Amino acid sequence: MTPLLFDPGEEWEYGSNIDWAGQVVEAITGKRLGEVMQERIFAPLGMANTAFSLNPAMRARLARIHQREAVGSLTPLTDFELPQDPEVHMGGHGLYSTVGDYCRFIRMWLNDGMGESARVLKPETILTAEKNGLGDKKIKMLPGIIPSLSHDAEFFPGMSKSWALTFMVNDVDAPTGRRAGALGWAGLANLFYWIDRKSGIGGFWATQILPFGDPTPFLGYIDFETAVYQSVSVRNAA
Repeated sequence: MTPLLFDPGEEWEYGSNIDWAGQVVEAITGKRLGEVMQERIFAPLGMANTAFSLNPAMRARLARIHQREAVGSLTPLTDFELPQDPEVHMGGHGLYSTVGDYCRFIRMWLNDGMGESARVLKPETILTAEKNGLGDKKIKMLPGIIPSLSHDAEFFPGMSKSWALTFMVNDVDAPTGRRAGALGWAGLANLFYWIDRKSGIGGFWATQILPFGDPTPFLGYIDFETAVYQSVSVRNAA
């Protein structure tokens, strides 16, 4: 029942669109989204620690989210947890996972849809998924509506950025070394990833800190991505 801010196609705004796409998948398959993901993504990629609900082994390794306070300190949110066995499996958020599992997912995109032992997506599907879908419209700053959850945030301010089916696409080379046409996005607790298919490089920076856009993890991520490209450049030069 969320109201529209504008008619479809007039502007771009980050919202619940991917969650709705997950509901479409459930309607087509007759299965819960988590079950479809397990069969078609997690199992073929060996992502054994990714699910909408925690099993005992996952819970034993759960990293708690911390809240940045006004004085700069971090407070653990001991009661902050996504619902177990949620009523709706959201296509755009809600999974528990690990850095290793998510890197397997990133590697699949770098390898034209191929996992370590099985194909997940066709190469032509990968090409479709990385194409700009906005035409001349561009991604804008993300407004932080709830201050405890998110600051106003923008990746590479002042740089032209488009949107593919599920990813941000930087239209020009980024200052970190990321090539034009690379894919990327983020998770609310300051988790950031990129997939640079031209360079064959991808990465994942994972924290559990709120609000989104907190300067410390965000700048740490930018330094991390920059260091990866510098390391590759030095290695290639040698």
